[in-house]
Amino acid sequence: MKIAERGRAKFRPLKDYDQQQVKNLLIDKIQEEQAKAQLLSDNDIVESFDRHTQKLNLVSLFSGCGGLDLGVEIAGLDAALGKEKTNELLKVRDHFLYYRSSSIFHTIYSVDMFKEANQSYQLNFPDTVIQHEKDIRQIKDFPNCDIVLGGFPCPGFSEAGPRLIDDERNFLYIHFIRCLMQTKPSFFIAENVKGMLTLGKGEVIKQIIQDFESAGYVVKYKLVNARDYGVPQMRERVFIVGVREDLDFDYQFPEPTHGLEEGLLPYVTLKEAIGDLEENPGEWFEGSYSPMYLSRNRKKAWDEQSFTIQASGRQAPLHPGGEAMKKLGKDQWILPGEKSQHRRLSVKEIARIQTFPDWFLFSDGNNVSVNPNNRLDKIYKQIGNAVPVELARAIAAPIAQWSTKNLNVIIDNRSITHQLNLFDE
Repeated sequence: MKIAERGRAKFRPLKDYDQQQVKNLLIDKIQEEQAKAQLLSDNDIVESFDRHTQKLNLVSLFSGCGGLDLGVEIAGLDAALGKEKTNELLKVRDHFLYYRSSSIFHTIYSVDMFKEANQSYQLNFPDTVIQHEKDIRQIKDFPNCDIVLGGFPCPGFSEAGPRLIDDERNFLYIHFIRCLMQTKPSFFIAENVKGMLTLGKGEVIKQIIQDFESAGYVVKYKLVNARDYGVPQMRERVFIVGVREDLDFDYQFPEPTHGLEEGLLPYVTLKEAIGDLEENPGEWFEGSYSPMYLSRNRKKAWDEQSFTIQASGRQAPLHPGGEAMKKLGKDQWILPGEKSQHRRLSVKEIARIQTFPDWFLFSDGNNVSVNPNNRLDKIYKQIGNAVPVELARAIAAPIAQWSTKNLNVIIDNRSITHQLNLFDE
């Protein structure tokens, strides 16, 4: 809620919001954004979506190349066929494609502005998925669905701690909530960076959760590390999961499957993940290493997990082969020995580390006039921005298991909730 203007503190939050105040404020903001979408949208055609009556129809926001979507789809296959059989299917593209429709999750729509990522999505997902390459703020009507996914961009903020939904600036998570209020799906899964938890001294995440709850959901969030779920990478991310408040389902984040504790599987190492690619690693980003790059260690050993895969070829971690980096002093490291001992991880290797199947295809834009490094960087960006497939699979598993056993409950409530007005109490 806005208070008296005082420079950069214009959007300081009021304390002790009650739930109805938040909901009223949220509805006002959503109505404002919906009105803008009505004016800006040039898509007045009602498209025919490939909905399935006996599956959970899925809408993907900020979809990128589809790491989160694929992981959720695989979780739906696990629930239908068992994890062991699904793992076998994932080894061969044709086998996976043949059984793909057995998943309880069925994607009907995706939206993202990243051209090359959309091209990759088209290469790997059914052509029945309607895909929009546009600004989500210009989407007038989202399709009715049962689950919404998306890794929305982390919102801007001031140190004063803005009341986010009352800020005049556009925060894209508002449009995730606009989709929820418009379509009233049974579930949603959102993903974001670890830093979200400390923005505004913790006030930002509190406000975001409160806003999602006001849309009619029981919401839980947790910081998880991808390596705890079989991903060969140190990657901490926040997941926000919502269950529509009329459903009798208490979502619990899955317990780690990998770790050092007794009873857990050992962490997956770089050797296990990419050791077989040493002779045929594919293309990698080439170029010098900046002082910033050399300000810290960039090389993990074969028996460790990778550093976080970033959305940049230039910032990609180093391949574990050759000598380890040496520290000379504060923020100063060197690459000892011959130059040939050191290279960045290739796109094939980082895709493995992000647990994409080997058959997953990535587009570089197919523009031969563009510098090869720049084309490769488009792929690095897609892969680095993606949710690791195995992590998405783990997060979605409780929803897939519950939905398989309670599909009739979802179907029975579907016709009721989809008839409700966007701004019904």
